[in-house]
Amino acid sequence: MPFSPFCHLIASLWHNSKEIRRIGVYTSGGDAPGMNAAIRAVVRVAIGKGLEVFGIRSGYTGMIESQMVQLQLRDMANIIQRGGTVLKTGRSQDFLKREVRQKAVDNLKAQSIDALVCIGGDGSFRGARTLWEEHQFPVVGVPGTIDNDIFGSEYTIGFDTAVNTALDAIDKIRDTADSHDRLFIVEVMGRNSGFIASHVGIAGGAEEIFTPDALTTVDKAVDHIRESQKKGKRSSIIVTAEGQKPGRAYDLAVAIRKKIGLDAKVCILGHIHRGGAPTAMDRIWASRMGAAAVESLLSGQCDVMVGVDHNQMVFIPLETAVGTEKKHSPELVHLSSILST
Repeated sequence: MPFSPFCHLIASLWHNSKEIRRIGVYTSGGDAPGMNAAIRAVVRVAIGKGLEVFGIRSGYTGMIESQMVQLQLRDMANIIQRGGTVLKTGRSQDFLKREVRQKAVDNLKAQSIDALVCIGGDGSFRGARTLWEEHQFPVVGVPGTIDNDIFGSEYTIGFDTAVNTALDAIDKIRDTADSHDRLFIVEVMGRNSGFIASHVGIAGGAEEIFTPDALTTVDKAVDHIRESQKKGKRSSIIVTAEGQKPGRAYDLAVAIRKKIGLDAKVCILGHIHRGGAPTAMDRIWASRMGAAAVESLLSGQCDVMVGVDHNQMVFIPLETAVGTEKKHSPELVHLSSILST
């Protein structure tokens, strides 16, 4: 999908009056494995092209408080394998205020920063958009969130690692479920997105997968469990996305217990998804996206997000990325139910 022609026109005029010499990079929102690989790519590609790079600590908070430090090539040594983010991250309610955003822009200009690379998710991109809309400050987004819920990109940094982390846990839980002939309900993260649940569910052989869009009901899950028991299956795994709040698994356990009298055990994986060394896939895509973000700024693009479409880098207007809901395919949920029979 192409980037916004209007933004490109404005950016081109802006470039004609001021060349990019110094860029800032920051991570915002929830941390995701692979963010460090993206930071590393931004810094090393930018320096390789003769630019200076400043790291902004703690997302928008660091922008507001002018927590900015120049990054060198050696600062990026031995971070590609680390989870989390060396620049720290967070969420800032203060950034919702126009006068605070003005202060953030004044701080950027005081450091002679000409453009930004924002690594984060939906909320982070909304903040980045306001910097362009209100101040025409060039910014390019790199999707970094384990939820994989950013429209316009098939893949977001951290998703693959989160899925594999959850899958490793489910493999261990299945051993206990089998030993005790028990039903386990495993709750994974994903906020309002069902991507982690659907991928983990089919890879982990779950009997049923509950996602926020309610493709599966308690009655359907109970019927499935009963049919499996009739065929001699003594243990089962159900995977559920957390939904609006953690604890959904406990609600499901109570509902199933009332309907079938089965004592369902609950395991909430929680923030374990976000930690750990990123997988090879997360490192590779993060590196490609970080490099593409720098290239896009230098080519005159702004107010866009780097995305992945059919294994290729694409540039999506941030307005489209934050304004459109990305839904997972029901095919995986349906297929998991068939395969676990």
